Amino acid sequence: MATGRVVGGKIVLEGEMLHEGAVVTVVVHDDGETFDTTAEEEHALLEAIAQADRGQVVSWERLREQLRRPA
Repeated sequence: MATGRVVGGKIVLEGEMLHEGAVVTVVVHDDGETFDTTAEEEHALLEAIAQADRGQVVSWERLREQLRRPA
C-alpha cells in the first residue's frame, strides 16, 4: 500500500518506487480524511486484492442470495 498526491495531473507516490508498467489501484479521498491500518489489516487487504486478481471472487448474484438469507 502506498500514499501519494496528484501533482500536475499525475500521481506522485511518497517514498515508493514502482516498476514501469506496474498496475495500481487508486482510492480517492475527497474529504481529505485519512485512515490507518494495523499490519494485520493491511495484510488482509492485500490478500483480498490478490484473491480478486486470481479470480477468486463471488458473483453479485451469489452475494445477494447470501445476504437475503436469514441469520
